[in-house]
Amino acid sequence: MASAPESQHTLAKSAGFSGTSLHTGEKVSLKLHPAPADHGIKFKRKDLADEPTIDAKIDNLKMVERATTIGEGSMRVHTVEHVLAALSAMGVDNAIVEMDANEPPIGDGSAKAYVDVIKRAGVTPQEAPRKFFHVRDPMHVETKTGAILILLPDDNGFRVSCTQAGPNNRFTQFLSTDIAPEIFEREIAPARTFVYYEDVEPLMERNLIKGGSLENAVVLRGEAVLSKEPLRFPDEFVRHKILDIIGDLSLVGCRIRGHLIAVKPGHAANAELARAIAKERSRREALTVPRVVPKGDGGLDTDEIMQILPHRYPFLMVDRILSFDEGGTKCVGVKSVTINEPFFQGHFPGHPVMPGVMQVEAMAQVASLLLFKLAKTSSRIGYFMSADDVKFRKPVMPGDTIFIHAELTKARGERLAKAKCHCVVNDAIVSEGELMFTFLDK
Repeated sequence: MASAPESQHTLAKSAGFSGTSLHTGEKVSLKLHPAPADHGIKFKRKDLADEPTIDAKIDNLKMVERATTIGEGSMRVHTVEHVLAALSAMGVDNAIVEMDANEPPIGDGSAKAYVDVIKRAGVTPQEAPRKFFHVRDPMHVETKTGAILILLPDDNGFRVSCTQAGPNNRFTQFLSTDIAPEIFEREIAPARTFVYYEDVEPLMERNLIKGGSLENAVVLRGEAVLSKEPLRFPDEFVRHKILDIIGDLSLVGCRIRGHLIAVKPGHAANAELARAIAKERSRREALTVPRVVPKGDGGLDTDEIMQILPHRYPFLMVDRILSFDEGGTKCVGVKSVTINEPFFQGHFPGHPVMPGVMQVEAMAQVASLLLFKLAKTSSRIGYFMSADDVKFRKPVMPGDTIFIHAELTKARGERLAKAKCHCVVNDAIVSEGELMFTFLDK
């Protein structure tokens, strides 16, 4: 039985806190408010005329120097990654982040203050399904600074495996962890921001980190660690890098199902990957606009197919024949793949993928219907004998609609025939092969 889709969540009530912003050094009050389903995360500037809002989306990204800045027109909101990481990892899909300055309070340099606010407010479900980006193929980002990010398929959730290394590979650390509310609150949120001593002066020259101190950041000088308190984790720096990744990737606007492998990540690399994900997400949405499937005089409906083929549920792998070409040597069938297909129960639980052999069977059934049309007799049926040059190019998942193309390529007398077939999902070939049939009396 298919599980119910995850629902979107928002805050149960409003809550907030006040503090100092990291880069501008200004005093700022921040409140988190509930928001309706499909609202997303928006920042609201109460200190500006008309109290404008801005979507926390990658399209609004303006700057990634030492922090993530979003903007629209002349409006800017700086250093949004910590609050976004907390909202995302704690399961909040829709919220308004209200501030009376252009940068959230830095707190102690971690996301702990934001987690505390979210827990005070509470998180409540909404009557709308969550939006996900399921990684289907590996995605890769590499920058001139040496950052490498590789996003791999993993439908079990979102996992980050990160390697942090400073100049001359100082303080090299590694951590691999699933991202879930309990794990984030305990293992990631308390990790504080850090800076290398040699970078402090250039940052101050650019009027940055005006609110920075050893109370809200860790300074690394040579092999020494300068901090008001001891490190919270032996590997606190890589944990903070994971925190930043979560916040930056939340700008995609949906939850990611995949495994991210990150080496020397930074805001610029994170943003580049977020843009790539958003672009792929837009491409998929454009391709999955519902199609009008014509019935047409030249096609076959399900009842007509079952009058020809001996197959029945759950082994009937074609819902309809859309068309036969005028010459009668080609046809196109369609199969809607749902989560209720029996093979998904064991292939694979947690990561449902249509078995390749079932795609070959779908091609064979469509080709058999084509051969029936050519033979113009109901006394014989084409039996699948062999398959050559079979290739599986992309996974087929629940919700996909497969368009199955078959073309007669060879016929030997009245007994043997070959058909070239391929399956298409979202205008991309997912599998193909050349099938041989023999005709036998029913």
